[in-house]
Amino acid sequence: MRPTHRRATATGALVAAAALLAVGVQAGTASASPGNTAAPAAATGKSAPAAAPAALSPSQRAELLREANSTKADTARSLGLGAQEKLLVHDVTQDRDGTTHTRYERTYAGLPVLGGDLVVDSSKSGATEGVTKASRAELKNVNTSAAVAPAAAEKSALKVAAGRGSARTAADGAPRKVVWLAQGTPVLAYETVVGGFQDDGTPSELHVITDATTGKKLFERQAIETGVGNTEYSGKVTLGTTKSGSNYTLNDGGRGGHLTYNLNHGTSGKGTLYTNTTDTWGNGLASNSETAAADAHYGAAETWDFYKNVFGRTGIAGNGVAAYSRVHYGNSYVNAFWDDSCFCMTYGDGAGNADPLTAIDVAGHEMSHGVTAATAGLNYSGESGGLNEATSDIFGTSVEFYANNAADPGDYLIGEKIDINGDGTPLRYMDKPSKDGASKDAWSSSLGGLDVHYSSGPANHFFYLLSEGSGKKTINGVSYDSPTSDGLPVTGIGRDKAQLIWYKALTEKFTSTTNYAAARTGTLAVASELYGASSAEYKSVADAWAAINVGARPGGGDPGTGTVFRSTAKLAIPDGGSAVTSPIAVTGVTGKAPATLKVDVDISHTWRGDLVIDLVGPSGKTYRLKNSSPSDSADNVVASYTVNASTETANGTWKLKVQDVARQDTGTLNSWKLTF
Repeated sequence: MRPTHRRATATGALVAAAALLAVGVQAGTASASPGNTAAPAAATGKSAPAAAPAALSPSQRAELLREANSTKADTARSLGLGAQEKLLVHDVTQDRDGTTHTRYERTYAGLPVLGGDLVVDSSKSGATEGVTKASRAELKNVNTSAAVAPAAAEKSALKVAAGRGSARTAADGAPRKVVWLAQGTPVLAYETVVGGFQDDGTPSELHVITDATTGKKLFERQAIETGVGNTEYSGKVTLGTTKSGSNYTLNDGGRGGHLTYNLNHGTSGKGTLYTNTTDTWGNGLASNSETAAADAHYGAAETWDFYKNVFGRTGIAGNGVAAYSRVHYGNSYVNAFWDDSCFCMTYGDGAGNADPLTAIDVAGHEMSHGVTAATAGLNYSGESGGLNEATSDIFGTSVEFYANNAADPGDYLIGEKIDINGDGTPLRYMDKPSKDGASKDAWSSSLGGLDVHYSSGPANHFFYLLSEGSGKKTINGVSYDSPTSDGLPVTGIGRDKAQLIWYKALTEKFTSTTNYAAARTGTLAVASELYGASSAEYKSVADAWAAINVGARPGGGDPGTGTVFRSTAKLAIPDGGSAVTSPIAVTGVTGKAPATLKVDVDISHTWRGDLVIDLVGPSGKTYRLKNSSPSDSADNVVASYTVNASTETANGTWKLKVQDVARQDTGTLNSWKLTF
């Protein structure tokens, strides 16, 4: 059964925050997207196996940690550890069947034992069922008196760090004495940490282990490292993380120190930085808090890399400083937003907290609002607001293509992974924006009065046409059929050139009040600077703007005969009734109709999925333009179709036949035209 609610157009503009979806401003709180008036209940999953991890509340986990701490001496004895060894409780997890997994670090004579960590598995009754050790070597007979001075260890570590690109002349602190157990026989050693940067410019936190007896380097490791994220939308990915002590954090030191926080359904503050005892984050399911964090962290990294590697921009503001991400905002919050006041991205978990809005293109979209704020500062209302939103869609899409992730291939669909509509359809379509039921394909004088998420449509359409051109095509398995408002073709110049033109215009030509006409002027200026005023690129920019009704084509275009026949007689479409037909008499066209006859249709309707639309030729032959579909849930049909009518004599009466085949919704055929 079709839902009875309809998408509403939100009004108002955000002052400091820019959201992925249309929002209203009420007492400073962003609302959910239009049409989501009630969040559906989360689906009930299958029962998990008994050995699956149990969901522990903070208080439950705290109790398990307290119990482990109170019994750690007994545990050490039961494991046969020596008198010099002690256990330090590091973490605890529990399975659904009550099996508990307690992670410990070890000390020897009060010194940290690197490589001495272990995990004890115990049954619900408390009996030890197994032990996993980082090292099986026996920890005994370690002389804790060092023959090498700490200064010598530091000098050795600095030399190692210099070979990795660091210019530091001192360590980040005095070398600490440790027992090195990670490679077998226990050895007294020093651990020295040296900061700075690596050869490729990545920040460094190099840990060097030096034998305290011989001065020989035993080991080195980089704490600015890449972790593993099991994301919901992008599969298994590499994450930039940092190790702090024995824990890992979602702190991407290689990208300005981008941090990802857990708001835990709060709506203010930063929340809690994601911290883990291992460098593996999430399990690919929304039910795991870390999964959304992994997606957001990964999307932020890809966005950082995109701007840096494609445009040479280091950081959102260009100053090498990272923004930060907050996930799990609110409860069933169906939106994501950028806020200049905190210089951060924030992500809701979607309806029923089941579909976090953390896909790659969403991350790229939100961070790109920051780029816009740091550059053109496009006002978030009117036509400039639409261009602001389109900029984020353009670069969110570009980031998705740049990431080249097999689990989320690049496409010209916005938010196709987050299932915002609940039926698997994307949030927005760049090739034909009106497919979402609210966005516009082309500019009109009323565009500035729309919500910025819908007035962005023409600019999104411009970018698609400039990148790929008009007409039918399939890219990365997705089919597109992009129309033009003037019925003439556009030749694409490729996404790389298109995104460069838009970026250069944004950063060099646009201002806070730039409207569509000024955006055309700016991008043409950029195309001229980059490729020349007589170049194919310049012509395609002009053609793409003309194709969304902004400006004219150079030389008037190439319309062929360009003969247009139009009907503007309005015709009511009966609800669930018989078909209606609108005639157009064609005269003065020699010979047969073309194989690329253009049919443009403008129908207002409250549920376009009810409609069947046919073109009827002078011979009586019927050409199907659109089928009815219960999943075609948008409003209106404003579309351009191409028909092979080459068997028809051009002159004669052509008819558009429209039928509403279901009850409940009504509409009007406003106009239609034929272009020969």
